[in-house]
Amino acid sequence: MFFYELHEGDDEVYSDVLVVSESEWEPQEFFELVQRVRRDVQDRFTQDTLSEAIAAVLERDYGFVFVSDDRLAAAVNVSTDEADNFLADLGADLDDEDDDDGDDDDEPRGDFRTIVADLDIDGGSRLN
Repeated sequence: MFFYELHEGDDEVYSDVLVVSESEWEPQEFFELVQRVRRDVQDRFTQDTLSEAIAAVLERDYGFVFVSDDRLAAAVNVSTDEADNFLADLGADLDDEDDDDGDDDDEPRGDFRTIVADLDIDGGSRLN
């Protein structure tokens, strides 16, 4: 098995995708394949990210396996703090969060995206 990674984003926010192949691809050959696929899908993909769209095409057309969250059998949160170790719920869904059961344990649930905002903290206050 040979593992290949696709990175998308800048230095602060990025997304990584893994694809696996039973065949070994030379790095330059893999790069050229990814570039061809990127050009084909960049303006019309339906996945959340360009890297996921490329991975889906690599799986569909070139025999790669896209290692997506959908394929996870288990996920474990690990920490040096014993209380922070747990088996994550793979079935977590954002629609299930509004259950009003009063359980506010502050554990993250559902899918998350990163947002980076530049704040001008020295710019003074602004009253609305």
